[in-house]
Amino acid sequence: MNLNLTGKTAVVTGASRGIGLATVRALTDEGVQVVGAARTVTPELKETAAHAVAADLSSAEGVATLIDAASAELGGIDLLVNNLGGGERASMSFLDADDEEWRSMFDINVLSTVRVTRAALPSLLERRGAIVNVSSTLARVPAGSPVTYTSAKATVSALGKSLSEEFGPRGVRVNTVSPGMVRTSVYEDPNGAFAKMAAQMGTTPADLAKQLVQAQNVTTGRMSEPEEVAALITFLLSDAAGNVTGADYVIDGGTVKTV
Repeated sequence: MNLNLTGKTAVVTGASRGIGLATVRALTDEGVQVVGAARTVTPELKETAAHAVAADLSSAEGVATLIDAASAELGGIDLLVNNLGGGERASMSFLDADDEEWRSMFDINVLSTVRVTRAALPSLLERRGAIVNVSSTLARVPAGSPVTYTSAKATVSALGKSLSEEFGPRGVRVNTVSPGMVRTSVYEDPNGAFAKMAAQMGTTPADLAKQLVQAQNVTTGRMSEPEEVAALITFLLSDAAGNVTGADYVIDGGTVKTV
């Protein structure tokens, strides 16, 4: 399938690892000129063909740094992937989540998306571009997960639908991708929080990951790979999905069982 992306320009946030890094690689493989943004530019991001920008997108200043760099490097933005997000330090109990946690969670997941989109839209409108926001299946099935994180991701999902309605008639397509569990470095870092959790439970990270897949009743019996999510994002940005807008695509191995 010819995606007709050669020569296009793109900004990808949260590009240092996981889904963001895989998306940078997928887009550059399709001939897209990419600016990849991350709070910390990793060696893996540096090794790609993208122009890496270090920016804290939870602040307005960081967003200005990114868009200024993208304008200088690309000359304009055709495609935007709002992948930045996080919730590793979220409280499991609603009563444990204070105002600062709520503010921080919405800054990193929602307001980063709002600010980057707002700054990129003039160029996207001029070029009749496309946006993909990365949400989560936890926006649909929040039970048993941190309420601050699931609420923020539900807002990201709703934002995509609203943006598609407002800017679709003006030529900008906006879609959402909602992954379930994805096999990123979070599950494989021997010094990370997941490894420490596994050690406390007397098991290995690999075995704990298998237990999580079983507990969530994943139909395929495995997590998604970052490259699989990136392939879906790339398709939605392409001309092959030219009449797809306002959609929220779940990629979770069949975890969400509702119609």
